[in-house]
Amino acid sequence: MATTDVARQNTGGQLERKRIVNDMSIQVATVNGSGSQSSNTVLLRAIFQMGVPISGKNLFPSNIAGLPTWYTIRANKDGYIGRKKEIDFLVAMNAETAQDDVMSLAPGASVLYDEPLALDKLRNDLIFYSVPYDKLVATVCPEAKLRKLVKNMVYVGVVAQLLEIEMGEVEKAIRKQFAKKVKAANLNLAAAQAGFDYAKASLQKRGVFYIERMNKTAGKIIIDGNSAAALGCMFAGCTVVTWYPITPSSSLVETMIEYMKEHRIGPDGKATFAIVQAEDELAAIGMVIGAGWAGARSMTATAGPGISLMAEFAGLAYYAEIPGVIWDIQRVGPSTGLPTRTSQGDILATAFLSHGDTKHIMLIPASAAECFSMASEAFNLAEQFQTLVFVMSDLDLGMNNWMSDPFEYPIAPIKRGKVLGKKELDKLGGFARYKDLDGDGVGYRTLPGTEHPAAAYFTRGSGHNDKSNYSERPDDYENNMERLNRKFESARSFVPRPEIQKGEKAKIGIIAYGTSHWGIIESRDQLRNEYSIETDYLRLRAYPFTREVHDFIEQHDRVYVVEQNRDAQMLSLLRLDLKPELTTRLRSIAHLDGLPLDARSVTDELSTMEGK
Repeated sequence: MATTDVARQNTGGQLERKRIVNDMSIQVATVNGSGSQSSNTVLLRAIFQMGVPISGKNLFPSNIAGLPTWYTIRANKDGYIGRKKEIDFLVAMNAETAQDDVMSLAPGASVLYDEPLALDKLRNDLIFYSVPYDKLVATVCPEAKLRKLVKNMVYVGVVAQLLEIEMGEVEKAIRKQFAKKVKAANLNLAAAQAGFDYAKASLQKRGVFYIERMNKTAGKIIIDGNSAAALGCMFAGCTVVTWYPITPSSSLVETMIEYMKEHRIGPDGKATFAIVQAEDELAAIGMVIGAGWAGARSMTATAGPGISLMAEFAGLAYYAEIPGVIWDIQRVGPSTGLPTRTSQGDILATAFLSHGDTKHIMLIPASAAECFSMASEAFNLAEQFQTLVFVMSDLDLGMNNWMSDPFEYPIAPIKRGKVLGKKELDKLGGFARYKDLDGDGVGYRTLPGTEHPAAAYFTRGSGHNDKSNYSERPDDYENNMERLNRKFESARSFVPRPEIQKGEKAKIGIIAYGTSHWGIIESRDQLRNEYSIETDYLRLRAYPFTREVHDFIEQHDRVYVVEQNRDAQMLSLLRLDLKPELTTRLRSIAHLDGLPLDARSVTDELSTMEGK
């Protein structure tokens, strides 16, 4: 909707612009290291506390300080929380990018800027508000060295007044942000109040955007995906975490350290867990495998470059059949690329990670709630199928703020899979570690320390027979490979099933996964309302694919696979899985600029491909 849409005439016969309520995208442009994160969080939380659905996305550089950073708040009364392509309200605080930021806006957008930037001279089709931040912050912050940080809270107050965000909610958000620092809270509140008072006295409201209280966030929380994952792993019974810091996965383990120290200390004061920073990703996954072999629930968290380094050990775990969980918080490219941009570019490499014929289970969360719940599912599947399980999150989900329902307390028992104890071994007298007795491809295992003479066995890579004896016999190798494939096929019945949404007799299907979901649900409404294109939608939640995925493709003439990578990686996996005659129904929509997927990009491309 254009911000200059005309709604009605006033009593004087002049045209008035329509009020746009609880439907906007606010972007704050600052520099990395300026302390704007707290201010942006306060602004987001204040809107959330007024009952308006929100999301917050941070676009930041890969250096420590000094380069431009943008934080975008999406507020939407209908619950759309994916990234919006258009910016409706710009807070321009960075002199380096201010002109480009202003020139990128659509006509009718609002710009709040630092007075020395003089941005109002650039265009005459925008609404400009000038604020003397330095003068305002000086009145509330006597210490000059703190003004750089407190200055950001001034724009929170100005925005609150211009959008009619209640100052009571701003104060509440500030108190929460600085809960343990009363002096800092008071100082920041004074800065926000100074901005609010200045805007009320000196700025004439001319924009069309407003925040009004509603009731669509009651009982909900705000959390990032990495924190949700950390909680989920703790509740899943994880006791060993090994890692090497890498953006954007580091905060997952850092947060888990805090949770475990608070909740996993025994009555004797000793930790009941081990979290170890390794010298590199190869060492980290090696430790995960060692701990998994010993019977611990073990995991690591990494990103694409770490996944590459883990390839050889991933192969060992696959052939030796050792459980473990790896969180891949996907990003763009190697360390010299765009490590602080989001992507879904590790899908194909991870599915077949290592050398030889290997295939891995992948779970794909789309929300903070699924980051929590899929942690338990990942550990259960890893032990059930005695293999590595990869949880394929991404930077957008892992590091950004998401609105979520509170997580459900896990009540299902932990599933350890086919583990033989002394009682079972007494009854059996012995066992063959890699023999398939049940037809599902999964053998029985024992854990080190089991008190029974028949409990011991050799753990080997690909060169073994079903009794775990060393062998290079062709028939032993072939039998082992067929059994491993049978195990992977068995997993189809146990991995999370896809989420399917049906339209009205739609001939067109959309398949997506992960954080692409939030753009898809909005795009489907745009396609229906703007182009009369009805679609059905299937959200993948795991690999290997379940039968529902095949059925969905069979039921539609054309199926658009939407993903955030260049080479249609998930589409390639689907082609390998489908009957050949079905592969011609698949179409690719690729989003690869490093920004979270927005609905408009999907709508424009799909409608064009449909000839609209």
